[in-house]
Amino acid sequence: MTIQKINLAEKLSLFDDQWVPRIIGELNVQYIKLVKFKGIYDWHHHENEDELFLVVSGRFTLELRDENLEVMEGEFVIVPRGIDHRPVADKECHIMLFEPITTLNTGNVRTGRTLEELERI
Repeated sequence: MTIQKINLAEKLSLFDDQWVPRIIGELNVQYIKLVKFKGIYDWHHHENEDELFLVVSGRFTLELRDENLEVMEGEFVIVPRGIDHRPVADKECHIMLFEPITTLNTGNVRTGRTLEELERI
């Protein structure tokens, strides 16, 4: 087994599109993903998976049905399974996600943004 280090800035430089997560690692049946947010995402929840959003750069608002959370660079938030949410970012921000391998990016809804398979970078 080879141990390798990952440079987040290098990985983020490999893509420009928003809302399309890329897999950068795997840990205990979880994917570690990078994604760029800009604009408004779809309301959704995940029936069986919790999600962790870590802000690498920038900031975003995590809209919940009863409140909004501002998540700043260097902060993270965990969304428990079953909680409706949608990320919103006025300016592009870079996010690292920690999610079980089974997590579908649009959760319980199917939209034009639903990705059945993710690219590994």
